[in-house]
Amino acid sequence: MTTAQSAPPPSMRLRELAFGAACAAALRAAARLGVADALGDSPMAVEDLAAAVKTEPRPLRRLLRALSCYGVFAEGPNGTFAHTDVSRLLREDDPNSLRAISLWCTEPWTWDAWPMLDEAVRTGRNVVEDLYGKEFFPYLNEDAPESADVFNRAMTTSSVQSARDVAKFLDLTGSSSVADIGGGQGHVVASLLDKYPSMHGALLDLPRVVENAVPRLLAGGDLADRARVVPGDVRTAVPVKADVYVIKNILEWDDESTARTLRNVREAGGPGTRVVVIENLVDDSPSMRFSTAMDLLLLLNVGGAKHTTQSMVDRLTGAGLVIDDISPVNPYLHAFDCHVPG
Repeated sequence: MTTAQSAPPPSMRLRELAFGAACAAALRAAARLGVADALGDSPMAVEDLAAAVKTEPRPLRRLLRALSCYGVFAEGPNGTFAHTDVSRLLREDDPNSLRAISLWCTEPWTWDAWPMLDEAVRTGRNVVEDLYGKEFFPYLNEDAPESADVFNRAMTTSSVQSARDVAKFLDLTGSSSVADIGGGQGHVVASLLDKYPSMHGALLDLPRVVENAVPRLLAGGDLADRARVVPGDVRTAVPVKADVYVIKNILEWDDESTARTLRNVREAGGPGTRVVVIENLVDDSPSMRFSTAMDLLLLLNVGGAKHTTQSMVDRLTGAGLVIDDISPVNPYLHAFDCHVPG
């Protein structure tokens, strides 16, 4: 029976960390094989599980044994395996599923990029252009469509889950319109329109992104009469006027792009406009290991960064915004509530 262990001696802890890629690869394998989906509510013999996911029993046992050491799946004394609260998140049908996120963090390009982290730290530049001869998102969309699809599914999953928290957190009482800037498929603005039945909303993102906007926002959808879907690049212009602008998890590019985006929002809204910036932080957060890992991944792929509280404050005030409040939205998101001075 294999169980998750704690507090190993330093020498063993370092060995475990050096083998961290094995855990990531095991998660990816389990997700791609659909092990969590095949495992029901009752413990299963590995032979039955192997038949369900079309693998050999012995290597599947080795995979599950490794994951059980981290609390992903649980091995019973009779050699069966059962779900844990962690493994259930690998199920496709779980309402809080992290299957797509797990796949995204272990896509093939990540295994090419991570060994070059020392180079990225040395130069401060992304390594993707050196690896593939083009910037990250053109590479994804032109050369790695399967990985681009995983990215889109992961971002959709993340947006759906966090949109509920954002809508619950934000008090937009007294405002008649809201704009979701760089808002992906529009889950945040849709959730806010549900919360405020008289409010109008706009979604602004790249054309290829808003093509797949939440159907409820598009013609024929139940929110269409209160929603406007606008294709465009927020770094170039913000052709949307609103009482409140929500900017969630997009200010992670290089400093110049971030400054341009904030300037465009400020100019579009004008004096008195409310601007709510929502970001993961690499300080003052219970999700530090995840956030700092994502910070390093951003350095590798786009040369971007997750923010500390102070770095976010510096960028917002540098763009001419006045910060009224900083509050946690959930364990991994913080909201910076700002306004454009008169």
